[in-house]
Amino acid sequence: MSWIFWGGTLSDISSTLSSNIDSTDSSDRILVVDDTPTNLFILSKLLEAEGYQVDQAKDGPAAIALAQAHEPTLILLDIMMPQMNGYEVCRQLRSQPNTAHIPIIFLSSLDAPFDKVQAFEHGAADYVAKPFQPEEVLARVRHQMDLQAAKRQQQQLNIELESRVKERTQLLELAHNQLLEVALTDRLTRLPNRLSFVKRLSRVMAQSQIEATDSFAVLFLDFDRFKRINDSLGHRIGDQLLRGVARRLAQMSADCAAIDMVARFGGDEFALLLTDIADRLTVVKIAETILQLLSQPFWLADHEISVKASIGMVWGTPSYVAAEHLLRDADMAMYRAKECSRLPYCWFESDMYSHAVQLLELETDFRLALDRREFELYYQPIVDLERMKIVGFEALVRWQHPTKGLVFPNDFISFAEENGFVMELGRQVLEMACQHIADWDRIGRLDPELSVSVNIAPEQLLQPDILAQIEKIIHATGISPHRLRLELTERSIMSNRKLVDEVLHSLRRRDIQVSIDDFGTGYSALNYLHTLPVSCLKVDRSFVQPITSEASSLGIVPLIINMAETMRMGVIAEGIENMTQLRQLQKLGCKHGQGFLFQEALPANQARSLLNQPFLSDWSTETVSA
Repeated sequence: MSWIFWGGTLSDISSTLSSNIDSTDSSDRILVVDDTPTNLFILSKLLEAEGYQVDQAKDGPAAIALAQAHEPTLILLDIMMPQMNGYEVCRQLRSQPNTAHIPIIFLSSLDAPFDKVQAFEHGAADYVAKPFQPEEVLARVRHQMDLQAAKRQQQQLNIELESRVKERTQLLELAHNQLLEVALTDRLTRLPNRLSFVKRLSRVMAQSQIEATDSFAVLFLDFDRFKRINDSLGHRIGDQLLRGVARRLAQMSADCAAIDMVARFGGDEFALLLTDIADRLTVVKIAETILQLLSQPFWLADHEISVKASIGMVWGTPSYVAAEHLLRDADMAMYRAKECSRLPYCWFESDMYSHAVQLLELETDFRLALDRREFELYYQPIVDLERMKIVGFEALVRWQHPTKGLVFPNDFISFAEENGFVMELGRQVLEMACQHIADWDRIGRLDPELSVSVNIAPEQLLQPDILAQIEKIIHATGISPHRLRLELTERSIMSNRKLVDEVLHSLRRRDIQVSIDDFGTGYSALNYLHTLPVSCLKVDRSFVQPITSEASSLGIVPLIINMAETMRMGVIAEGIENMTQLRQLQKLGCKHGQGFLFQEALPANQARSLLNQPFLSDWSTETVSA
């Protein structure tokens, strides 16, 4: 049994009780455990005056029962009690989940350090020695209550934080799903995009590695001359057309079980993934159905639009390890289909890849060749057919490849035109030709009427600064402008008449000559040829080669010569290879010619040796081979 001895009078206690009444949380509940009724009474009154709810227990078992029933906020526990001391009560409370967290302040007349240490080892939150002052008891109670309030507040904050985190996580998941949908969907057509297609194709390829019986194929679709629709009707109509195509393909996908996915890759490119297909014939039939479906006209903004598509097809095989490789091959097959006039669809074959690699190597080599200036000019004489005298040269480009040796223009000119290299190549050729003219002129070898013909590609002629380029080169080399003759094809002068007219008249004003090369083989420029400042027509070799001693073999050559004479233009016949051709052209009044009969093309230093040297009037052989 323990007694509390107060260090003050009864009036002091009353004063303390009245002064400590504040806004204590009424929900706070305190269990007071003491075997002395007086202690229970005084402590209860003291705590109730503070606004706490108080439960009383006279022994250990009662304390445990009340703690289990009410789960108080704090327990004031006397240590020295009969039957069950405070330490045992504390141990049992700590062993129960619903009471283990309740802080306990031990009350004891045992004030030795050993006793206090033992109390804390049993799990005490605090320790008050008897006799004690009311202020000390209340201070220690308030401290524990503040700690509990702080814990509750922290728990509430944690709950709110977890709720916010959960809400934010849900929002992030929603945003992620929306972004994923955007990332995997084509915005214009709402079809899956390339990324989505690659993901799906990769899964199908992985499955086919496991199940060898799972057959699949990819179709790569592109429209021919789609850019013309955008250029003529505008991009809005073009976009409507793409959406119309997407709707038709999506509907076909819904009706055809073999079509696993339809996707738009961008521009006018679409791809289809076929799965569970029996054989290649099934793929071909689906491709034909697609082409038939898309061949039906589209009605857009009062316009009836018809499109023509090309399809590349690839059969899925275990040799493919990456989806992008399969798409690469389908793309190559599609371009081969564009080039083929027989069928608008094409299966991929291994030689297509080899060809693509060769083109890539050629592109790399060509870029280096331009940087290293590996191109050279060879010159073929242009001969006056009456006087048998050289009156000019045609500059013909050659590529001195570091490993392949001399490469002729037929092997790279079309590539340069298709890949945008022809402008830089043309500029280098023009620079070299003008520099050679200047070099020959300095050593006094040039006849006053001699000129050098240089071919100009259509892409060069349409450059906005083409006149400035030519003037700069002429000024840099110091040649007389009349020495330069530019050879244009009919395609060049027909591509943009207004611009070409301005350029040609500007060249004439600068005393630069212009010839039409390969006349009669391309576009027909007859209807406005007489308006062009052209000084010469070149008869293509395809008209000269058939010439024999028979009058019927002359074809349209007499017509071209007469027409040029009427319009006061010169004529140069290309490809003269034998005496019969020469004699016939002389009889027709053709003034100039070139060909292997006279001389094959020579490097610049060898061509210089021919300057001012007349040709013999006849030859001991009838033909001269290339």
